[in-house]
Amino acid sequence: MNDRLRFAAFGGGLVVLFGAALGIGALVGDPAGPAAGATSAHGAHTESDAAPGLKDSESGYTLADITAPATANQQGALRFRITGPQGPVTRFDSLHEKDLHLIVVRSDASQFRHVHPQLAADGTWSIDWTWAAPGAYRVFTDFSPTGGPGELTLSRTVHVAGSAADTPLPPVSKTAEVDGYRVTMTGDMSTAGSELMFSVTRGGKAVTDLQPYLGAYGHLVALRASDLAYLHVHPEGEVGKTAPGPDVAFHAQAPSDGTYRLYLDFSHNGAVHTAEFTDETTTAASASDATSQHGGGH
Repeated sequence: MNDRLRFAAFGGGLVVLFGAALGIGALVGDPAGPAAGATSAHGAHTESDAAPGLKDSESGYTLADITAPATANQQGALRFRITGPQGPVTRFDSLHEKDLHLIVVRSDASQFRHVHPQLAADGTWSIDWTWAAPGAYRVFTDFSPTGGPGELTLSRTVHVAGSAADTPLPPVSKTAEVDGYRVTMTGDMSTAGSELMFSVTRGGKAVTDLQPYLGAYGHLVALRASDLAYLHVHPEGEVGKTAPGPDVAFHAQAPSDGTYRLYLDFSHNGAVHTAEFTDETTTAASASDATSQHGGGH
């Protein structure tokens, strides 16, 4: 996707809603405001004041017809369509080896997933799906409709029935452990041109044979903990020219001070691993200064 950072805020403050549903999860697009029972620190936003990435409609395209299992631990499918000026969209331009990237996270920044559903001839995207816990989840879609305005990010909120407390954010840390790997982060997102460097080791030894995943050695998503402001970027360098580890570098700039949850996807030994970090940013630029920053990917 385009090499830019895209941050967006929805609702202001984490949304907490646990509603009942019949057959499918309850769905709320933020432009319409939260459903009965929702709480939000700043109330509902409309499409006009939602930043890019957290609208459910933009440039004539809409994330529509989402269905999902109604409750946690219920096997089913997550389905949706992208509709455009001429109806359901069935043709997409490839972005980093996929026609659409689906990123889902609960409102407390837990339960992160980055996956790639399948497209049917009628324009329906689908993927096998089970919610691990009740709560409000944000569903992000990154795609570029063929013949359309270019890359778009649309999203909606899905409410999974049941009651559950928010999971507290883990403490700020520059080190993450996942699947026997240790990933160390240096740098920050405080100013334009800031570099984040991630170093991957296993058993105390540097991993120097990272494998390409979606055309890169790493993918980074960062979410502002207070409202799920969103960025998705890819690393510096190029597969085949850049050393395949242990270091993976990104340029990133936060739109404001705050606590962020970072998710680094990398591939090694034939499997994709996700290292998660909590970080704090100070003296960050304003959102308007960061809207067109470039960072090497999505």
